[in-house]
Formats: sequence, structure tokens, C-alpha cells
Amino acid sequence: MQKIKIGVSGNKGSFSEEATLYYCQKKEITDFELYYLIGSENALRSVTSGEVDLAIFPLENSNGGMVLESVHAMSNYVFGIDDIFEIDVKHNLLVKKGAKTDDITKVVSHPQALKQCRMYLRRVWGNVELEEYTDTASAAKDLSLGILEKNCAVIAPRICSELYGLDILEENIQDLKFNYTSFLAATKKNKI
Repeated sequence: MQKIKIGVSGNKGSFSEEATLYYCQKKEITDFELYYLIGSENALRSVTSGEVDLAIFPLENSNGGMVLESVHAMSNYVFGIDDIFEIDVKHNLLVKKGAKTDDITKVVSHPQALKQCRMYLRRVWGNVELEEYTDTASAAKDLSLGILEKNCAVIAPRICSELYGLDILEENIQDLKFNYTSFLAATKKNKI
């Protein structure tokens, strides 16, 4: 039996990866390989072309609403739906090792993460620039690599601090204590 190829719409450490691992556990899938495709468009393109067997991407968040990137991508492809499920999303503010609150002039993350933390950002970081990025985990990775300036903080999953050697400046910064995101597991649509 071949490994199941699963396209993840985020980078290593993303909530999409967390959702994918949850899905595999729920479905008792143990023999799989993850492909980090970064973006719903890439995930759907890959599953409909047959490059991957399954694609996992976010649909909607209980606080941030519909994930527009996914809505736009879904309008471009015909695909099957294997499952729709949700995970609890906890956002963290990550910084370069040793960075302090006073050093931060910009907060960077995926548009959905910024939406899910908008009241926190307004209250605590009202004077800093906000910048949208392709993916929460990609922002963390790029901060660690120096692609993003050292005066940036990123909103990302907790695991990204370990994966990319970043400090957690503040934990659980999402506006709602219970912050659920629905994810879709897409398959290639069989011809009728």
C-alpha cells in the first residue's frame, strides 16, 4: 500500500498542519506524507491535478469569519469533499530571541490570524504597523531566517517557537477563548 500524499495549505508548524495531523488521527491514517503547499489555491490545484491524494485547508473561523483565500480558491476548482472538521486555534506572539516589547514596531501574520486577534492588537499594539503574510508558520520561519526584520513580531502557533527558535512574547492572544477554525479535506473529484 502506498503512502497517502496530503497537501497542507500551510508551512511546517502551521494550523493547517495541526489540522492535517488531527484529521489523520481521526481517520486512523498512519502511512502518509505531508506536502507543504502554502495557500488554499496551491492545495486545491495539487489535489485536482492528482499530485496529492488529499488537501487540507481552512474554511471558516468562529471569530474571523470565512477564509476568503479559500473561498476564492474553491471557486476555481471542482473537487470532492471527504470531511469538514474543526480545531481550536491558539495564537501566540513570537519574536526573535531576546527581543523585548519596546523593540517591536510591526506585527506580521496571515490575514485570518490578524482578524482573530484584532481587539488584542488594537488594545496592546495600537501604535505598530500590521502586515499581512501568506501563512502564520511562514512568517515565523522568515523571522527566524532574517527575511523579516528583527523588530517584527509574528502571530503563529506555539510550536513555531520551537521549530524556528523564536521566543514567545505572549500566549493565547486570540480575542475569543474558544477560537475554532473549520477545515476541509478535499479529494480529486471522480468523473461521473
